[in-house]
Amino acid sequence: MPPRRTFGNRWWGRAWLEALEQRASLDPNRLPRGRTYARKGVVHQLTISSGEISAWVQGSRADPYRVVIRMRQFDDREWDKLLDVAGRRLGHAAALLDGELPEELAVQSREAGADLLPGPGDLRPRCSCPDTANPCKHVAAVYYLVADEVDADPFVLFTLRGRARDSFLAQLRELRAPAAARPARPPDVGLTPKKAYARRVAPLPPRPAIPAEPGRPAVLDLDPPARTGWTAAALAALAADAAALAFDLLHARDSMADLTLSEDLARRAARPGADVFALAAAAELAPSDLIVSAQAWREAGRGGLAALRDVWSPGPGPLAAARAELAELAGEVKVWRNRVTAGAVQLRYGKDGRWYRFVRVSGQWWPDGPPAESPVDVGYPPDAEHQDEA
Repeated sequence: MPPRRTFGNRWWGRAWLEALEQRASLDPNRLPRGRTYARKGVVHQLTISSGEISAWVQGSRADPYRVVIRMRQFDDREWDKLLDVAGRRLGHAAALLDGELPEELAVQSREAGADLLPGPGDLRPRCSCPDTANPCKHVAAVYYLVADEVDADPFVLFTLRGRARDSFLAQLRELRAPAAARPARPPDVGLTPKKAYARRVAPLPPRPAIPAEPGRPAVLDLDPPARTGWTAAALAALAADAAALAFDLLHARDSMADLTLSEDLARRAARPGADVFALAAAAELAPSDLIVSAQAWREAGRGGLAALRDVWSPGPGPLAAARAELAELAGEVKVWRNRVTAGAVQLRYGKDGRWYRFVRVSGQWWPDGPPAESPVDVGYPPDAEHQDEA
């Protein structure tokens, strides 16, 4: 019998897996399933680029699932900290220039606030499968294969933090070079008060464009005092959520300035990398309820969450078209209040006048796709009878 496939056979590959299991706030019960999946050889076309991991993972369906994992990249301040730690000792610099990553350097960089390994909120995975757990088994399988890549080249960690090996080593060589060999910086002359006041007032610059993604919060070097009950990771998560909400408000996605507590909770749980179990515990909710609410928010925002919860009687008129559509596709149709059901598919009529599709998975109704003005446009998924297999 061949020996069982292992991952992380060198210390930095093991350090990657230990960080995932102990510090990255992932569900530890999901990782073993990913390890089993990785051993089956179902991960294909694994690619690692600046701040991103991508792969295709073959699941139970014919078409493989697409996995994309983004890792938080270092800002300039964090790179300066890492360069300072690496350049402080000749042994560290020599090992890096030789393609090795000293274990002591990894520990010291983490203590300095520039941890190469993933911590809470650093990983933002997405998978095209319907499983909302973090991580799903397809994402977890990719995590284990990345350990092999880190084994082969520890500079993969630098790439995931946003800087290529050659760029970092060039800066390290410059830092280690004698002061006389470094290029001289031009003196900062500045302006005299007389010249500053004599300058014409320039017109206001154009309004900056709306950013393509939410800003990243600053990383605190130390935790707040223990008596506050806060940690640096918790404050960073709160700041990241505030940035995401501000980003959505700038883009006028729905109207989110007046979210209720339950809506805001679903929105936060729907964010990539959110710790749904911690949120559910803080709100005194069952994790399974919050997971479904997060799925509804991801699929259709406030309207999807309302469709998940609202039961009301719109009258027979709006339901006639849905009944006819599903009867043509699935035969027997059941109508109750604002819900029209045929087998594993259910269309729900929202108070906003739109239709929302739900599918039954493991005995529970899950939101499945964006809303539409007509029940015909919501569509009937061709593989609805296989939903429980995912």
